[in-house]
Amino acid sequence: METVKGPDSKEARIERMVNLYQLPLLRLCILYLHDEEQAKDAVQETFIKAYRNLDSFRADASEKTWLTRIAINTCKNVYRSGWFRHVDRSVSVDMMAERAAPADSGDRELTEEIMNLPVKLKEVALLCWLQGMTYEETARTLGISRQAVASRLNRARNKLRFALEGRDGHDPA
Repeated sequence: METVKGPDSKEARIERMVNLYQLPLLRLCILYLHDEEQAKDAVQETFIKAYRNLDSFRADASEKTWLTRIAINTCKNVYRSGWFRHVDRSVSVDMMAERAAPADSGDRELTEEIMNLPVKLKEVALLCWLQGMTYEETARTLGISRQAVASRLNRARNKLRFALEGRDGHDPA
């Protein structure tokens, strides 16, 4: 028997999600894993997991928030794997998926410093600043409070300011 693919079919919903969110999730995974090929695999795994669990998606959060949470968990699982820790990985801003506009040197430095932040600060920075999520979406995605998001962003901002001012030869005091 053939599967019926109506306008609200599972396949159509996932296809729409892939079209909308594949590139932003790829950017997030590249920055998280520092490996473009592993990031592509993580995004693919994200959509496989989403497809399998689409019937249980209750829409308590947006699709973007739901998919981002799946992607972050997938990246964490890849990162925890034994062989991943022993592979030499490096990612540069040039390796990221296409951008809407070319990066200038300031964007490049900022992105590199964001990639060097501690994980908890990097997660909120990636979600809010690079993915454009609101504090509420970020809080739901990470399972933390809105205030924790604001606090982590403030700490990330301070660390970035210190790092970037030090690069420019300014006294970070």
